[in-house]
Amino acid sequence: MAELIEYKCPCCGGAISFDSSLQQMKCPYCDTTFEVETLRNYDEELQNRPEEQMEWEDFTGGEWQEGETEGMKVYVCQSCGGEIVGDENTAATKCPFCDNPVVIKGQFSGELRPDYVIPFQLNKSGAKEAMKKHLRGKTLLPKVFKDENHIDEIKGIYVPFWLFNTKANANIHYKGTKVRSWSDSKYHYTETSTYQIVREGDIAFERIPVDGSSLMADDLMESIEPFDWKDAVEFQTAYLAGYLADKYDVDAQQSKSRANERVKESTQAEFRSTVNGYSSVVPTSSNIQLREGSVKYALYPVWILNTTWRNQKYTFAMNGQTGKFVGNLPLDKGAFCRWLFGIWGGVCAAAYGLWLMISSLI
Repeated sequence: MAELIEYKCPCCGGAISFDSSLQQMKCPYCDTTFEVETLRNYDEELQNRPEEQMEWEDFTGGEWQEGETEGMKVYVCQSCGGEIVGDENTAATKCPFCDNPVVIKGQFSGELRPDYVIPFQLNKSGAKEAMKKHLRGKTLLPKVFKDENHIDEIKGIYVPFWLFNTKANANIHYKGTKVRSWSDSKYHYTETSTYQIVREGDIAFERIPVDGSSLMADDLMESIEPFDWKDAVEFQTAYLAGYLADKYDVDAQQSKSRANERVKESTQAEFRSTVNGYSSVVPTSSNIQLREGSVKYALYPVWILNTTWRNQKYTFAMNGQTGKFVGNLPLDKGAFCRWLFGIWGGVCAAAYGLWLMISSLI
């Protein structure tokens, strides 16, 4: 049986054929023409390109040394199931994730030892001041968010992060256009030239952070990035004294997909930034190969505040190293209505005053 071969247009994806009058390949959909040799080379490159490979070396991790976990306790929330680690003197009366009471489960055991930790650089007073600054000037905020008793409930937690290191080789194709317009005495002309653009090269990534706790929203943790690695030190249990530490429940294997997403997004953005001088640029294909991938385990400092407003919980997070503060705020509908009524009343008063002034001139 004869083998059917179909060539696709690199610009629009439509099937193209040989145009005998032009002695070139032509797309009937976007009217783009190609030299036969150019199209053949392009087709061969795509067919010979290896499948995208984004794998990592297996992570083994370090083990706790004998006596190193002595005195460490695990606190378990009966509402959300969150497990946090502290010492035997930790006063953990409420869960930092859902704000409900927690109970002491028992001695810590059974988890991998972190490789690194970034110690808290900002204390609780600094976190409270950052919270006040974040709320300052927000007149439509419910009063409960400004009450001191809620600000006092800020808790310092070491959040588990998997840190991914890798080198990526990328081959990315784009369709670029350049538009030229001119006119004569009869017509206005527009010429659109289409280009096949290729970018290929290597890019290295160090310590791509992926949150290892299912109780911490990924977008919340990524919003308080970056953490500055200059303050990182080898892990010692002494750094946990006076703070809590969330136990990871999303392991390195499960975190690979998010690490791959971040590698891919960053690589594509970096390569796209090198394509300039075109009216439009659209990516048509992307192939990324990872090599020398490795994973480390670290604890990063985060201040957490939970507040409830009308049966809905709001969680705020602050980078315990840099002070970056994030969190969604609710709207006090009563205050909003009063504010809106005040604006509308002012507009009406101004309009009435203008009408009186115009009437007096008639």
